[in-house]
Amino acid sequence: MTKYIIRRVIQAIPVLFGITVVVYAILLAAPGGPVQRFANNPRVTDTQRLAFIHRWGLDQPIPVQYCRWMGICNPDKDGLATFVSDQGLPNFLPTFLGGGDNGVLHGDLGVSIDTGQVVSDRIMASLLPTIILAGTALIVWVTFAILLGTLAALRPYSLFDQVLTIFTYVGFAMPTFWLGIMLIYTFSGPGLNILPAGGMTSPRISPPFGTNDYWAWFSAQPIKAILDLGRHLILPVTTLVVISIAGDSRFVRGSMMETLHMDYVRTAKAKGLKARTVTFKHAFRNAMLPFITNVALELPLLFTGAIVTETIFSWPGIGRLTIQSTNQFDYPMLMGILLIAAVATVFANLLADIAYAVVDPRIKY
Repeated sequence: MTKYIIRRVIQAIPVLFGITVVVYAILLAAPGGPVQRFANNPRVTDTQRLAFIHRWGLDQPIPVQYCRWMGICNPDKDGLATFVSDQGLPNFLPTFLGGGDNGVLHGDLGVSIDTGQVVSDRIMASLLPTIILAGTALIVWVTFAILLGTLAALRPYSLFDQVLTIFTYVGFAMPTFWLGIMLIYTFSGPGLNILPAGGMTSPRISPPFGTNDYWAWFSAQPIKAILDLGRHLILPVTTLVVISIAGDSRFVRGSMMETLHMDYVRTAKAKGLKARTVTFKHAFRNAMLPFITNVALELPLLFTGAIVTETIFSWPGIGRLTIQSTNQFDYPMLMGILLIAAVATVFANLLADIAYAVVDPRIKY
């Protein structure tokens, strides 16, 4: 197992390198590029625009720009530029010869064009709200998907199975933005008005989430703080899990029904084993292998793909930060978010491979 994990980590290195190339190429090819945010601003002069382009190295060749972002080159290295110029070599060679003191490889994702904040600090500030939202949704989603799917497989074509089938069809076809708006209208509108429509905290009783005042208030009144946060979680978590449960409960049902008709399950029943033992020891663990793969693929999307949900409910997480960065043409922030999402995807697939051996000991690495 250890050798397998090490081998998979080594294999992930060229994958991540290729992802950095694709991320940089896509954002570089976006209409207008990083200077698009100044295109329609009459207060920005041509001199200021050129200064911005030079400050961010956008007047350098594309390979140089990429290497500066990665932190493997430095176009300002003293002496190298003069040497290269005297020898008649290409003017971008100093960047490769000089090395870099910052960049992605050094843990530096750059500085936000919009706010001037360090990208990694801004992402970390938004990561905790996303982990709270996505983590809660993940627990509810996986629990109910497995429970409902397994019960439907054990009682195929029953009333419960038919009701679940209707729910899955309706839930899976329901747009996320529409479901979120309907939940706000129903539970936060003038009718019921029993749940908050957005945000993570109630301004009347709590300081803004993540500030020093909030953590001081949280330490002084933890129960009140948790209850307040829980009330704000209900609607966005419901929006996230309804669609996920609708699809994955059907997935678990199909996998479980297929496993229950396997020869080894019939043999276990013929030996006189208890129905519970046959279901959960023999059938359930094998039926979970495809579901684990599905969860591993959806897990990164749960953390980065909740863009619509976080925007609708004003949840200060990664999804909302992505929308704000896109609207402001904040390319360093977008590249940092996409890079972290890529790492999360590779890590989630590694966790899925490890989970295979835990669920099914027959799998050897």
